[in-house]
Amino acid sequence: MPPSIDDQDRPKSDSLKPLRALVPFIRPYRGVLVFALAALLMASVAMLALPVALRYLIDNGFVANNAALVNRYFGWFFAAAVAFGGFAALRFYLVTWLGERVVADIRDAVYRRVVRMDPTFFEVTRTGEVLSRLTTDTTLVQSISGVSLSIALRSMLNLAGGLVMLMLTSIELTAYILLGIPAVVLPLIMVGRRIRGLSRTAQDRVADTSGIADETLNSIQTVQAYTLEAQQEARYAEAVSDSFVASVRRIRMRAGMTALGFVLVFGAITLILWMGSRAVLADEMSGGQLAQFLMYSVFVGASAAALSELWGDIQRGAGAMERLAELLGARPAISAPEHPVELPERVSGRIRFDAVSFNYPSRPDDPALTDINLDIQRGENIAIVGPSGAGKSTCFQLLLRFYDPASGRIYVDDIDISKTDPVALRKQTGLVPQDTVLFGESARENIRMGRPGATDAEVEQAAIAAAAHDFIIHLPEGYDTFLGERGMRLSGGQRQRIALARAILRDPPILLLDEATSALDSESEKLVQAALGELMRTRTTIVIAHRLSTVLNADRIVVMENGRIVAIGRHDDLIRDNELYARLAAHQFGEPEAIS
Repeated sequence: MPPSIDDQDRPKSDSLKPLRALVPFIRPYRGVLVFALAALLMASVAMLALPVALRYLIDNGFVANNAALVNRYFGWFFAAAVAFGGFAALRFYLVTWLGERVVADIRDAVYRRVVRMDPTFFEVTRTGEVLSRLTTDTTLVQSISGVSLSIALRSMLNLAGGLVMLMLTSIELTAYILLGIPAVVLPLIMVGRRIRGLSRTAQDRVADTSGIADETLNSIQTVQAYTLEAQQEARYAEAVSDSFVASVRRIRMRAGMTALGFVLVFGAITLILWMGSRAVLADEMSGGQLAQFLMYSVFVGASAAALSELWGDIQRGAGAMERLAELLGARPAISAPEHPVELPERVSGRIRFDAVSFNYPSRPDDPALTDINLDIQRGENIAIVGPSGAGKSTCFQLLLRFYDPASGRIYVDDIDISKTDPVALRKQTGLVPQDTVLFGESARENIRMGRPGATDAEVEQAAIAAAAHDFIIHLPEGYDTFLGERGMRLSGGQRQRIALARAILRDPPILLLDEATSALDSESEKLVQAALGELMRTRTTIVIAHRLSTVLNADRIVVMENGRIVAIGRHDDLIRDNELYARLAAHQFGEPEAIS
């Protein structure tokens, strides 16, 4: 069972190690990174040349009162400024492009990982939490891998280059600056660690709001039907308030860190410049050297201040990358073995449950299935009936290998499905769930999801077989009509017929129907039952039925109770021999119970 990614289980770290997870995403674009670093280097060289030009302008131009030299040095000064501007723009473009590209790849990688996780993962992880990481966290990473990274690289290079030039200008004054660096940096690092923790908390609270909004909006009809709007508004408002409070704590600490950085850095610069001015008065250095030292001090101070301010962003980005790395590192509990057994291109459809027992990971002490033995022949039509919680849907979950049995084996064509690739197995099945799932696409594309390469003619033929064609062609744009999120523009029966058409188009050797006609009116049900009868003739079909009228013609009916098979037979035999089935039939058909 994969670990939860809820914040109480998330490891806390004050280091920047999570940023290492960016390396695999940057590596494919190392050429762009090299060009960006080259542009950065050239821009920094041009900027660091400005104080040298200023020094000679003052000492050799102004002091010597030589107009020609003044013009020449101003020309050099302007040329250095133009070079700096050009290379700085190129550096900014390349680094920002790299940040956008890396974040796009991260989003894609996270989505690819999450969409392949098994149901166990989603039992312990809220969808809103995942969405928050895909949006808010990737935006933070985008900031540090784009603009913030550009500023950080520039500031680090300018800081290093500025210190070198300071030493070339005055060793003594530079020594004082180097001695003061620990006094400036250490307090900023300590505050930065605190910001890291506050940033993670703020992001967790944002994820809470996303989770509540996702849950409410996906159940909006229920919310409105039970007039829960005010309650949900209060719930969301409380989550937003908690998010705001957490963000304010982070902002307050960040503001204090910025103020502390500026005070420490420029306080140190002021002290050093005071000492430099005394050296000029004592004729130990020239006015041009002092001006040069002043500009380099400003460069160093501004770079140090920028880095101190960026430290909070980098901490936040590291926290966000840590959260994303958890998703990227998640592994499904159900996966293909190293050397999977290959299924035939089209299986015959024989299915066998051999002493299968199972407990859901979230309910380890509550058996969902116990010692299930069932042999289904090729082309057989099997119905599974029983009260709620009997284990009917669990059989489908295991057959589709969303979970593996705790004990026992399931075979398809005498091949243990635990030794096969789950994707290959699922390609052999067509599922029509009771809760119909449609996507925010057109009617045509929703049906085509059964077989993505199908032609328009094949799509329409499947819709005709599912009794969906007539209502589809009367939609505003026919088959190209957008159905709305979750197919909300259709009735329940229409959505179910679209889902049936999808399964018919898939043409699977194994068909799984979970009360597939429950949302249909009697006329549509007759049409669909006729289509299903034709479809089931050539494939193995397992039907979960709550309405017994839909399974009267099944080859065999499996009666389940409390996770066990209690009887198998035909309708008439079960009415006579099985108390549970007789009771279910009496409730639905009004037939007298054969067993007292």
